[in-house]
Amino acid sequence: MNLNSSVPAISDRLRFVLVDTSHPGNVGAAARAIRTMGFSELVLVNPRYENVLTHEEAIAFASGATEVLSRAKVLASLDEALQGCNFCVALSARLREFSPPLHQPRALAQQLHRDVSLRTALVFGSERYGLSNEQVAKCHALVNVATDPGYGSLNLAQAVQILAYECRMAGLEGQAPATIASEVGFVGDRASVEQIEGMFTHLEQALVTLQFLDPDNPKKLMSRLRRLFARTSLETEEVNILRGIAAQIITHRKRRH
Repeated sequence: MNLNSSVPAISDRLRFVLVDTSHPGNVGAAARAIRTMGFSELVLVNPRYENVLTHEEAIAFASGATEVLSRAKVLASLDEALQGCNFCVALSARLREFSPPLHQPRALAQQLHRDVSLRTALVFGSERYGLSNEQVAKCHALVNVATDPGYGSLNLAQAVQILAYECRMAGLEGQAPATIASEVGFVGDRASVEQIEGMFTHLEQALVTLQFLDPDNPKKLMSRLRRLFARTSLETEEVNILRGIAAQIITHRKRRH
């Protein structure tokens, strides 16, 4: 229960995003997992079956959680699925060389509960090959479930259930949610996914203009920069400052040439 009606509960700030799902049954089971923990927002990105939300197998595995299926959205890209969120978390069994900061499910859930400024998308990959490096790079955090080292194969719906459970338990701690106070005494609006992606595009253009980045041989520069910024909580004004710097670099170089 939300003890402060003016503060959005974690259930109102959490979106479950399933990318490239193959099996309708897993979609239905994921909907059931979400519903049992008090969540409702489900988004599918490029599912294998166009009619997945009305597929008989999905409905059967949803086991009564048909409201989640009926309200779910089917979108063509991950970028669309992340719109409106300012914090995105990738779920992956594989650690990446340039992954965003790594969290355990319980610690992440507690953070999401405490910081009411976060509008979060939990992003799950396909059953066959998970999330690509590019998809993980769009996220601000990576969650890895601590399974048995000898057998770490989690079903998609099981992974959804674990995260949904931890988020529910964090929300039932019995304390009114509160944003963590900043040591500097001011906390601005957290930048959205779209704003951050725009910043990276602008920054890359500026680095190319400076000839610091070779577009024909970029190596891993942008991946390293994404990782660097993923360790921060970029605010809208900070993104605007960085974009302003990039714009000045580009303008200044054009004037010189």
